[in-house]
Amino acid sequence: MNELAELMKQSRGEAGLLLPSGKGTAEALLPTPHIVNHAPSMIELQNGDLLMVWFAGDTEEGRSDIRIVMSRLPKGGLRWSDPVPISDDPVRSEQNPVLFQMKDGRLLLLHTAQAPREDKKERYNPATNVDAATRQETSEIRSRVSEDNGHTWGPTQVFSGTPGSFCRAPIEVLSNGDWIFPMWISRRDGQTVFGNDTSLVRISADEGRTWTEYPIPGSRGRVHPNIIEWGEGRLSAFFRSRSADWIYVSRSADYGRTWSEPERTTLPNNNASIRAIKLQSGRLAVIYNHFQAGDDPNATVWPKTRYPVSIALSEDEGRTWPYIRQLEQGDGFAGEANRHHNRTYEYPWILQARDGLLHAAYAYGNRGSMKHVVLSEEWIIG
Repeated sequence: MNELAELMKQSRGEAGLLLPSGKGTAEALLPTPHIVNHAPSMIELQNGDLLMVWFAGDTEEGRSDIRIVMSRLPKGGLRWSDPVPISDDPVRSEQNPVLFQMKDGRLLLLHTAQAPREDKKERYNPATNVDAATRQETSEIRSRVSEDNGHTWGPTQVFSGTPGSFCRAPIEVLSNGDWIFPMWISRRDGQTVFGNDTSLVRISADEGRTWTEYPIPGSRGRVHPNIIEWGEGRLSAFFRSRSADWIYVSRSADYGRTWSEPERTTLPNNNASIRAIKLQSGRLAVIYNHFQAGDDPNATVWPKTRYPVSIALSEDEGRTWPYIRQLEQGDGFAGEANRHHNRTYEYPWILQARDGLLHAAYAYGNRGSMKHVVLSEEWIIG
């Protein structure tokens, strides 16, 4: 695309800028002073700025020092700003931020806030590779509003106080004007393994003043729902699977009031986050880690493999995927003795800007930074 070619032409090689990759994309590693950086999401504001939010800290996920931070790429600019904190609870672990801009310009931040991890020494249960003391079942979803495109923020409020409330995808505006917000309830399954989670949607017919919840039946272990509207009231939700088997899909024909039970697609899933969006071309794009570790839909599986980062395109609403391209191949170490050298590239996000360019982001290299990649739909197909 001409826009991508111009962007690559403008890049001069300065540190911290979007740089040409030499393979048809432009890339940037965002500056961060933090040791842990995870779960990015992005939005293009009405003024053309790109914002990226993620959770960050200096210990590890689930600790009380984990905060939501934000970086900005001004419209027409090539340099991401240093991240600034935009959440402030010193006794909760704040995670999984998403942004939504209302038609009046106000910017809504939604994120989770959970009690900090209980243990002080052990990070993982060796038998399951699951955080031995995660407190996701204590989480609530909180919100803040900015009236100046994210430069300052209003007070924190509780958006969903149901224990275990979690989110990963933003509010979508449907063709009838409804706001729909996908989320799930995180529950302990035994002492350590989270697999008993179930998903739901919240719908508001009055632009967020009141909300009604609608469960997604048969969604045990199907989380991180991403909502796509294909026609008037005809929706799809694409899910992460706790079984580390496949990406799943559920469908609705009544603006999200009722849903089919999730069914597997032909795309693999590694029990890690995905992002699904409808492109301007009408195609469906899903960004994900192309890896699976099981085929039992009732199991809970936690593989360590969170690579490669792949983008798949569908022309029939997610039934087939004729185009799949790797965006980040990973480190490529093979064999059991060397497998631990492979770093993670995880929780990918994708959006399409108004100019048609695609912007991807993911936690890079064992969560050491955030990576931003600019690409085109034609690059994926090619």
